[in-house]
Amino acid sequence: MEHVKLFVMKFIITFVILFLILGGGFKISFGDVFLISFVLSLVGYATGDRIVLDRAKNITTTLFDLVFIFIFIYFMTGAISTSLDVFTASILSTVSLAIFEYFFHQSVVRTLESDDDPEGEASVPNGNLRTEASQELTPYKNKDRN
Repeated sequence: MEHVKLFVMKFIITFVILFLILGGGFKISFGDVFLISFVLSLVGYATGDRIVLDRAKNITTTLFDLVFIFIFIYFMTGAISTSLDVFTASILSTVSLAIFEYFFHQSVVRTLESDDDPEGEASVPNGNLRTEASQELTPYKNKDRN
């Protein structure tokens, strides 16, 4: 259920940002902005927030999202409209969404960590780890072997 909440939150905020920039500034229709936002949120959540964020840090994931968002918006707006400055629209949208993604990743990590730990405590090692070591390689000395 947490994934649905996170996806819906990502979609709504992505839609608002893109509607203000693409719809308000570049006159892209409501339906087209809705389609771009939905597909971008769906693919971005599946790849960036679930796969890359699990394996990398927030900054790395945000840089991945920055490149992904730019390519996605550039090609989608280019396919939808031929009369606007696609590069400028993509840059403005990408920078705005990348700022949002940086804070969204923090929310994803907090939500999913608390979801994994039913007691509400994150399981972070405290640094007091121990290992066993010994000096001999075999348990017996050579003098008793005959």
